[in-house]
Amino acid sequence: MAKFMRLDVLNKMIELGLVPVFYNADVEVAKKIVAACSKGGAKVVEFTNRGDQAYLVFTELVKHFAVADPEVILGIGSVCDPGTAALYINSGANFVVGSVLNPDVAKVCNRRKIPYSPGCGSASEISYAEELGVEICKVFPGSSVGGPAFVKSVLGPTPWTRIMPTGGVDATRESIEGWFGAGVTCVGAGSKLIRKDLVAAGDFDGIAGIVAQVLAWIQEVRGENA
Repeated sequence: MAKFMRLDVLNKMIELGLVPVFYNADVEVAKKIVAACSKGGAKVVEFTNRGDQAYLVFTELVKHFAVADPEVILGIGSVCDPGTAALYINSGANFVVGSVLNPDVAKVCNRRKIPYSPGCGSASEISYAEELGVEICKVFPGSSVGGPAFVKSVLGPTPWTRIMPTGGVDATRESIEGWFGAGVTCVGAGSKLIRKDLVAAGDFDGIAGIVAQVLAWIQEVRGENA
């Protein structure tokens, strides 16, 4: 079951403004990636459900960080159906993210008081997700649905909406400035943040450095737009 309360998870996502996203089939490598994200200051990390028996890797991460770094909040991404959501919630997921919107997944998450961020690509999908109890809507794929301009257009008539784009978020100040300037609540970042070349080279300090820099840019941009 989830270790963290739903409100605590959502507030931490809002506070930090960044959710690193990754998948790695090697448990030991996955541990080092999460540790690097945490070292850089990103305490909310999304592991994606993309490989065979990925839940076994995720379960080991949950057990490991419950002792090694209890502040880390682990969640699961790429969840499209309620059965998968239930599997990961029972494995310790503290939040669930999807590439699509599924009302049955929302029901499972609400029943267990787990934050659900489904992938939405239109104002209507975002509105429906909010009716289902979603607090932070994932916009996916962020760059393809219209980028920061799409976010700004949605927030115009519905300023209470909280958006987390994933797909199209780069580890650059320009990208961070564009998204947060448009009004996003937080961003999900994958390969541009947890770079494959750094993972292959075992340079986890390098990943921690990138994470720390992106978090610093987020705070700077938020201050400029306050």
